[in-house]
Amino acid sequence: MGEKNDADKVDDVMLHGFRFHPTDEELIGFYLKKKIHQKPLPIELIKQVDIYKYEPWDLPKLAASGEKEWYFYCLRDRKYRNSARPNRVTGTDKPIYPSDGTKFIGLKKSHVFSRGRAAKGMKTD
Repeated sequence: MGEKNDADKVDDVMLHGFRFHPTDEELIGFYLKKKIHQKPLPIELIKQVDIYKYEPWDLPKLAASGEKEWYFYCLRDRKYRNSARPNRVTGTDKPIYPSDGTKFIGLKKSHVFSRGRAAKGMKTD
């Protein structure tokens, strides 16, 4: 019998009622680690998308899965080439620690999207 194509693999895993709700530790320690080491997963649960090129309301249709939360791999964009200033306004940084509480493994950044300029604009959902 031949190999399964990607659609068949998705059908095998994406069962009715399936929800992708990884913990922050799983996102960093499993998914991001595999991505960095270029070790593919059997199905693409997190897509590589340059979120800086899209409006917030366009992101849900680009996600591999998710209803209210969407996950993407994206390189951090800079406002200016030689600056540490991010291209988009971010919320409060949240440090991520493993469940055993040993050492800091990453930083969670939330993006804040607004219609218009961030200071005077209207924050989106």
